[in-house]
Amino acid sequence: MRVFTDLDRLEAAVGEPLGVSSWHDVSQERVLAFADATGDFNWLHTSPERAAATAFGSTIAHGYLTLALTSAFAEEMYRLDGVAMRINYGLDKVRFVRAVPVGARVRGRGVLRRVDRRPGAALVAITMTVETEQPAEVVCVAETLTYVTE
Repeated sequence: MRVFTDLDRLEAAVGEPLGVSSWHDVSQERVLAFADATGDFNWLHTSPERAAATAFGSTIAHGYLTLALTSAFAEEMYRLDGVAMRINYGLDKVRFVRAVPVGARVRGRGVLRRVDRRPGAALVAITMTVETEQPAEVVCVAETLTYVTE
């Protein structure tokens, strides 16, 4: 985990990798919990029997579940001390490159793209690449935005 003691040190690292998270299991239970939380019960996510007959061969994770995991990945990659608060601000360009089959393991790779300073705050942009373990494939690329206050 990279540790930054303030925004100046974070800003000095623009362009550098932040690291790689641990692997996270994408179980059917996790997918069903996400469906419960969001109300998205599409059978491609919730019906293993029906999904088995598709080109995917199994149920797949919601794209937004994959995207939601980027927050957990970032928590494992870096810590920013000396600030009052960090909150999700939004996303820029998001692409779901491949489906994530249920049973896969995913992890994130982060690269610090920009730190836009504002009075008493900053907007931090990280390119997060999500990949599966077996096979090793990129499944999602997103630029995450975090608003930081000093």
